[in-house]
Amino acid sequence: MFLKRISFLATLGLIVLVPGYASAQNIEFIRDAEIENTIHTFAAPLFKQAGVEPDAVSIHLVKDQQINAFVAEGLNLFLNTGLIEKTQNAGQLIGVIAHECGHIAGGHLVRGAGEMENAQNESLASMVLGVLAAVAARRGDVGEAIMMGGNDMAMRSYLAASRTIEGSADTAALKFLDNLHMSGRGLLEFMEMLGTEERQFTASQDPYVRTHPLTRDRIDEIRNHVEHSRWSDVPVPPEYVEPHQRIRAKLSAFLDPPGVTLLNYKEDDKSIAARYARAIAYYREPDLGHAIPLIDGLIAERPKDPYFHEMKGQMLFENGRAVEAVPEYKLAVKYLPNNALLRAELGQVEVETEDPAQLPDARTQLIAATQRDPDNPDAWRLLATAYGRTGDVAMADASMAEYALLVGRWSEAMYDAGKALRGLKQGTPVALRMEDIRSQAAQGLEAQKRRSR
Repeated sequence: MFLKRISFLATLGLIVLVPGYASAQNIEFIRDAEIENTIHTFAAPLFKQAGVEPDAVSIHLVKDQQINAFVAEGLNLFLNTGLIEKTQNAGQLIGVIAHECGHIAGGHLVRGAGEMENAQNESLASMVLGVLAAVAARRGDVGEAIMMGGNDMAMRSYLAASRTIEGSADTAALKFLDNLHMSGRGLLEFMEMLGTEERQFTASQDPYVRTHPLTRDRIDEIRNHVEHSRWSDVPVPPEYVEPHQRIRAKLSAFLDPPGVTLLNYKEDDKSIAARYARAIAYYREPDLGHAIPLIDGLIAERPKDPYFHEMKGQMLFENGRAVEAVPEYKLAVKYLPNNALLRAELGQVEVETEDPAQLPDARTQLIAATQRDPDNPDAWRLLATAYGRTGDVAMADASMAEYALLVGRWSEAMYDAGKALRGLKQGTPVALRMEDIRSQAAQGLEAQKRRSR
């Protein structure tokens, strides 16, 4: 599991930023192959119902205990870790995702942009761009450079319009679930739980500044649908139950203090999820004497589970045992070969063994990782290291140019791309890409200069 810190504050539902708070918050993005894949598995049928290809939607996990989910322009789905942990079953999480797909299908991103224009609130649109820029660059300062303060009346106008939009997204979500012969009961349960918490903690809050307007009418409409839908009593698909339990346990084990995790997942709980959580908690203490036997037990039961091998590899690698970690990461990649993040992790461990014999495979893994996930700056940086250590200076410079562009270091991107071009054959795909990077970096540098004036 990897964390990326980016500064901005996002609200629930459609992407809107709260004026005055954007630059004050530090939000971390989590990258985790198991959690991302589980969410994608739950969401893929719903994305299709919304009329989009599942692979066209980027899923982002935000390390934040607040209950939060939203979609953003460019088909981006953001889920807070707090939301995932709060869901008591897979049906609730699927219901929330269905609601967000309702926003996509309804064209609410476009409509939301129109509401911002009608409210003459250009600052909100700027902050939306700031979030997307920060996500793309993996840097908060890139987003903050674009974000600006907003007008309170315009914010009220936008959120008032969003109340209608939220109800429309609920309707679409319930239709999608019916089409898939899935129950809407999870969405109802989650909304009721959220409504109860709002009454407890925000009873005096101005309803126009609530991040995701909940109304009694909305919940009543969902309840009415559940009472009449022929699919409401259909259980969650059994193949979804354990993955949901595992990602909740994994998040808890990584984000809560180890003692809290061990209290919540007691020794007498022999479930897969509980043992997984305890293994991670012990590794974080660090206590590999307890952690390794637990993860080995899980591997013995599920020898082809890529995520258990990945977890053991991480335990070993982060405790200075990179050489021992390599076989575990190789097994993870063997059992899930098309996952870019696992390949990047394997490449990283192979590079950091500092064993020249590992470099050819490290380069292979990192090339595959950057092809499948070209927006991962760390994979490009590691690929540059692998190229450099094997003597391919031009490709090392080209990889560093990709890295610099992704993290918003425009001058460095232009410099590294120029260096790479001096060693690359003119007209090759990589050389043409370096020309593109120089052009994009020049535009970014000029925009940065304009903002600083």
